[in-house]
Amino acid sequence: MSVWDEVVGQPDAVATLSAAAEAAAAIVAGGTPAPGVMTHAWLFTGPPGSGRSSTARAFAGALECVVNDDRPGCGECTGCRTTLHGTHADVRVVAPEGLSISVAEMRSLVQISARRPTSGRWQVVIIEDADRLTEGAANALLKAVEEPPERTVFLLCAPSDHPDDVSVTIRSRCRLVSLGSPRPAAIASALEAVDGVSPEMAQWAASVCGGHVGRARRLAADEQSRARREAVLRIPLALRRPGDVFTCADELIKAAEEDASTANETRDEAEREALETAMGAGGTGKGTAAATRGAKGALKDLEKRQKSRATRTQRDSLDMALVDLAGFYRDALVVKTGSEAALMHPDRAGDSRTAAAQWSSESILRRLEAVLACREAIEVNVKPRIAVEAMVTTLHRG
Repeated sequence: MSVWDEVVGQPDAVATLSAAAEAAAAIVAGGTPAPGVMTHAWLFTGPPGSGRSSTARAFAGALECVVNDDRPGCGECTGCRTTLHGTHADVRVVAPEGLSISVAEMRSLVQISARRPTSGRWQVVIIEDADRLTEGAANALLKAVEEPPERTVFLLCAPSDHPDDVSVTIRSRCRLVSLGSPRPAAIASALEAVDGVSPEMAQWAASVCGGHVGRARRLAADEQSRARREAVLRIPLALRRPGDVFTCADELIKAAEEDASTANETRDEAEREALETAMGAGGTGKGTAAATRGAKGALKDLEKRQKSRATRTQRDSLDMALVDLAGFYRDALVVKTGSEAALMHPDRAGDSRTAAAQWSSESILRRLEAVLACREAIEVNVKPRIAVEAMVTTLHRG
């Protein structure tokens, strides 16, 4: 077992990061490794599901490994295990719960990152979805990256190194690690070896996940995820009458809302109970009234953050459904043109052939463009229901 087992289908990245972790161990031991092997800031880029965050966490585990300086990242020591489980005192992960990462959050993180490690070898800061940094947050981070503390490492994750995702000034100070979509065979192998999934289920999940490792894991483990995917992929051939437009649009929105509710319900309740306990809920005696008044304000702030998180989760879930829809129309176009390209949804090949027989290539392409336009509209904050209804109308008309 190694921390690198979490990184699926990225041998080049693992080789680069393993060498960097060895150099980092040499630095801690007082040595002088070859220049350029280890640096203080890294940028992990790649398509959704390629494992940007998992790779960053694995690298952080290797940096904190306390067992083997020659091959750090054993996966068994306290440094590796606490890092991978998110409990290491010197590894901080910033994952936006809302639609962006605020400047206040980043300033607080920069202050913490300036400290020396308390129990580990390095102070490691992982910023997931660095493309969601506000302009102010990016500027606050830039100051820290320009003048990094001696034993601090910044690991940024973003879809690409394009200026729309990461500012040029931050990018210029980071070493780039580019990840690709893992091949189905690599994903299936990881599902079997790491997650204990049966070979049949692993092969199926890997073949329909579109190279998204996290999606493959959800599909393999969760019956509801499989049911939601089936419901989405039934939509193209279910749009027979004008009234079906609103029915299908409502199903898409409702599925995203249920997904968000399921994902956040337990966490929301636990956060609320923890806050109420911290604010003295159920207590008696002096100060209880003042604590209760303070709790109301704190609860209101918590509810605001939870609402923002639910909005993001809902949009992410809806986007995944739209990716599935786009894949269906892409498959229909593949069949229509007689291409030998692999299908995104091989288990729905019969439906793809039916669609290809019913629609012209131009009609299929218009439908595909409507799905992609819906994704872009939601990205720029068009209300999801409006964007989805406009899309489904085009899917019906062709």
